Amino acid sequence: MLNLFDVTMRIKGFPVEEAQARLQEIKQIPEGSYTQYVEDSRNTIFSYHLKHTPFYRRFIADTATAVWEDIPILKKKDLQISLPQRLSDNFNAKKIHTGKTSGSSGTPLHYAKDYFCHALTWAGIIDRFGWYGLDFNTSYQARFYGIPLEFTAYQKERVKDRLSNRYRFPIFDLSEEKMEEFLSVFRRKKFDYINGHTSSIVLFAKFLKRKNIKLITICPTLTHCIVTSEMLFPDDKILLEDQLGVPVINEYGASELDLLAFTNTSGEFQVNSENIYLEIVDDAGKPVPYGMPGRILVTMLYNKAHPFIRYEVGDLGVLDETSTLKKPILKELLGRANDNAILVNGTTVPGHTFYYVAKSSMGEDSIVHEFVMIQNAKDTFTLKYVAERNLNKTEEEALQDALLTYLGVKVILKCERVELLDRSNRGKLKQFISEL
Repeated sequence: MLNLFDVTMRIKGFPVEEAQARLQEIKQIPEGSYTQYVEDSRNTIFSYHLKHTPFYRRFIADTATAVWEDIPILKKKDLQISLPQRLSDNFNAKKIHTGKTSGSSGTPLHYAKDYFCHALTWAGIIDRFGWYGLDFNTSYQARFYGIPLEFTAYQKERVKDRLSNRYRFPIFDLSEEKMEEFLSVFRRKKFDYINGHTSSIVLFAKFLKRKNIKLITICPTLTHCIVTSEMLFPDDKILLEDQLGVPVINEYGASELDLLAFTNTSGEFQVNSENIYLEIVDDAGKPVPYGMPGRILVTMLYNKAHPFIRYEVGDLGVLDETSTLKKPILKELLGRANDNAILVNGTTVPGHTFYYVAKSSMGEDSIVHEFVMIQNAKDTFTLKYVAERNLNKTEEEALQDALLTYLGVKVILKCERVELLDRSNRGKLKQFISEL
């Protein structure tokens, strides 16, 4: 059968075979030699960007960096300049893979990876899916994700879905009527696994529970469910496994970085130690002992296009006491799941919807640095944002139009510019907050 994913990657110029070979080499490094591998890899990428990336050189400035833990922590606010200004001098727009984060933290970010790094990212993801016998090219995916509503972007995503052997369940409308439609699709199609946003799949599982239906009984080909992008709480995992009838796998990643952790076949939340170096640190940026909570920092060991070194993800976590450098285990991921908005017409939409609202109305050159959408009532929302000036009438109207497009009902939008946005007590900025 045509290996469509690999072929597409090769056509685009990504060194798939080289990345797969390198991943296997790293996996073969014995435990006793892994400390040296990690130290060499992180020092190499740090030295590279210090030499070849003017932005990073300015960021480090005169800081003493003889000890790894003294290297300054890189935050999203430090990256709020145009992408070309942040690239290594060995790379330009034609030699990199680029993307944009969802802005779930309140700060959308344009990022870059060199071709080898991007290929290595996908080699790692494919490897993890393979733990469960899932094949990127042949396993049929039921995809619970958002989708752009603009015509051209919408059609492009639908074509990608067909070529990627997946069927997308758009998650902007998760009303009872819409989930009835989802159920009818599961009756017709032979899905191998579900993949998508945690909160959306949990809502679907709650719908199944109200209907007293186990999904496996109407879609017996289903073998697994992979949840991503949001917190998976223990009670929700139990609900999902009860109502779907298949094992639930938790995926933790950051689009600007890599796959960060993935449930292994022993049920442990195993950190990706091949492509990244993950640290848990205290408020002073110093490592905490295994078993203690702290801020999650990630260093990309192979991204030469753009520095992500001791980069603060925005979550808190705890590494298990049994962790080693070769096999770190994330004992707890401390973060907040996105809330859902309940509208006047009874429709329920996930907080991620507001990412698409912002993306469609605020382009790359938007004046808004950070934002939070707050639901005050079923028909009233407040956008709190950080910017050099107030949004003008045209910009506010664009937001109103996007809200109408994505929510399907007219709502009252209040815009409030602030100097700073309040963070939660866990240090993460939520994109959506419900006051209902």
